[in-house]
Amino acid sequence: MPVARSMLEAMERSSWIRKMFEEGARRKAEFGPENVFDFSLGNPNLDPPQRFRDVLRELVENDPPGSHGYMPNAGFPDTRRAVAAHVGREQGVALDERHVIMTVGAGGALNTLFRAILEPGDEVIVPRPYFVEYNFYLANHRAEIRTVPTSDAFDLLVDEIEAAFTPKTRAVLINSPNNPTGKVYSRQNLEELRDLLARKEAESGRPVYLISDEPYRQISYDVDVPPVLALFPRSVVCSSYSKNLSLPGERIGYLAVSPAAPGVDTLLGALTLTNRILGFVNAPALMQRVVGRLQDETVDIGFYRRNRDLLYQGLVDAGYDCRLPEGAFYLFPRSPIEDDVAFVGLLQEENILAVPGTGFGGPGYFRLAYCCSPDTVERALPGFRRALDKARG
Repeated sequence: MPVARSMLEAMERSSWIRKMFEEGARRKAEFGPENVFDFSLGNPNLDPPQRFRDVLRELVENDPPGSHGYMPNAGFPDTRRAVAAHVGREQGVALDERHVIMTVGAGGALNTLFRAILEPGDEVIVPRPYFVEYNFYLANHRAEIRTVPTSDAFDLLVDEIEAAFTPKTRAVLINSPNNPTGKVYSRQNLEELRDLLARKEAESGRPVYLISDEPYRQISYDVDVPPVLALFPRSVVCSSYSKNLSLPGERIGYLAVSPAAPGVDTLLGALTLTNRILGFVNAPALMQRVVGRLQDETVDIGFYRRNRDLLYQGLVDAGYDCRLPEGAFYLFPRSPIEDDVAFVGLLQEENILAVPGTGFGGPGYFRLAYCCSPDTVERALPGFRRALDKARG
């Protein structure tokens, strides 16, 4: 066998994604890219803010010796100070550079954290629907994922989280604003979760972490995104600049640790080490310098809001059952037939590319990424209507 059995199994589980890509490529070649309406990928279609180009140009033109060498594994101190000040304001806690680790995107942040806190066989509870890469990230560190349902409105069901606790539970991982649902968990919902975690720690004497994956924090529309670092002492935020600055290919993110975490210095030391020994070594040097100066910048969030409203209203008018997302750039409508994979096939017949909810632990739904042009949304709406008519017979 040329590869590990675990990788063959992982490839098989994700084969539907490959099939979707292949079908999309086939249809674009046959019908022309302009006639295929791609809602499949959460790849921002907005360019970075102009300030990004200005700062990048300035840094390249004024490039002192040593700018591209090794640095402290946690990142440049001045960048970490800038991130700590910004995140501290967002989270309502006093952070300094020690509490921030610059990472290779949010995925790198999560892997760095998992390596630092998880023993083989430990369990992490994740509300579903959820970002499917969590499965693979946890498998990297021989840990187990335990998924739990959310409500019909995608709120956290704290009773379900409690029922999933075992003596091996090490963390609860949340994602708000959520991919794929666009849900923002309310402060009340998070306070209920906080009370549960505090009670479980007291009962077992075993540390439990609250991990918040927040790459969409700046993309929210109708509500504020409640902070977690001020909510629970043993909390960690993982985030990136992929969405708010449209820099997914630059792979730049960070970890921020609550200064109230018991043993915080030991945890930060472990994170600095795991950032190195996982092979990241450090986050990209040039991008660290750039984002350090862009803490208050974002792309035009209004663009995503307009796309959200256009797509949501068009689907509701057509007869779809879906909830208005509060953040991120995804809609997660209910499939009109039980088999969401089959319904995504009907959408493909209309040259509309979507992702089955099954792939996110949310069968019976499908995900639409509206980080695309308004023209794509408008021209796709008749096809959504036709697919719904076919599904209803």
